[in-house]
Amino acid sequence: MPSADRRLQPRRKPRQVRAELTRERILTAAAHVFTEFGYAAGTTNRIAERARISIGSLYQYFPNKDAILAELLVRHLDRGTWTEAEQLDLSAGSLEATVRALVRDAINNHRDDPQLLRIMLEEAPLSQEVLDTINRHGKKRVGQVRDLLARHPDVRVRDLDIAAELIVFTVETNTHKLMADPRTIPVETLENELVDMVTRYLRGDQ
Repeated sequence: MPSADRRLQPRRKPRQVRAELTRERILTAAAHVFTEFGYAAGTTNRIAERARISIGSLYQYFPNKDAILAELLVRHLDRGTWTEAEQLDLSAGSLEATVRALVRDAINNHRDDPQLLRIMLEEAPLSQEVLDTINRHGKKRVGQVRDLLARHPDVRVRDLDIAAELIVFTVETNTHKLMADPRTIPVETLENELVDMVTRYLRGDQ
């Protein structure tokens, strides 16, 4: 709904360096506050105090903590672009090595703060900007994976388009869920199991 989406939009887009730095301080402070106190107790007053600004200054940039969390999620998604996809040398690597590069990249994008990741997944409202960001990055990553599959001689799937979508969804969803899980699941176990599963699928193993 438009009214709900407006409630999640930042109030001020910085045009000067000083304003951008203030906005960065708010977002950094919010990440620490949400991690330390949880989302329910992570109030805008606590965020302003941690950022060392007045509550009035905070509200010049964000109307509420939902808008702050939505912006943190957008930034998390923006950092998840697979920048090394075009650098993979398929002639020098096995299919398993290619899949491992994909899985490891997804894991590295979620290593920083599992608790904040869990809060973003469970609490972040789906603003239009968040939805647009998810859609934009999803299309780009699926396109990158499809290109890799099309160029690798060991891939045996019926439909490259569907295969690329399935792989991206499988890797991203499981990485999000398991990296945010409060249980201590060894990262190596997560990586190896995902690599084995995806590699067997792509090779057409029975």
